[in-house]
Amino acid sequence: MNVTIITTGGTIAKTFNEADGVLRNDRPVIESIVGRMRLPDLEVTYRHILSKDSLDFVEADHRLILRAVREALATADAVVIAHGTDRLAATGEMLHCEIEDPKVPVILTGAMRPYEFRDSDASQNVTEALLACRLADPGIYVAMHNRLLRFPGVMKDREALSFVRSG
Repeated sequence: MNVTIITTGGTIAKTFNEADGVLRNDRPVIESIVGRMRLPDLEVTYRHILSKDSLDFVEADHRLILRAVREALATADAVVIAHGTDRLAATGEMLHCEIEDPKVPVILTGAMRPYEFRDSDASQNVTEALLACRLADPGIYVAMHNRLLRFPGVMKDREALSFVRSG
């Protein structure tokens, strides 16, 4: 199976700078997460397109993500997007509206706590996203916290610190 993983930054990729005590999106961490997994028949292509907090996204960032997904859909059996959780639902809705009849699963995922933190949910969510690539029907989804939710109609639940169906 050929999966393209697109990285955009977000909490999952925040790293701690000891010099100034600040968490930043300095570098993608997804290759470290995937590199620790046993995935014998998975070929991964990485596309690092952004490295920023999703709260700072502008329209051009969403268009960049859309363009990267469309390019990946030409060759991939599935697409995973590592994304900040604050704007993940907006990106999922935009992809749902802009990509008519995707032929493969497109799975957004992220983390509520940075990968570098001991209690991070990053590895769990990336694992679930990769499994969803194999099991989900074509469409746009979020995979986090033992849930696979299909767009449209997904929102971040700030109290539960996860994603739920809206309405």
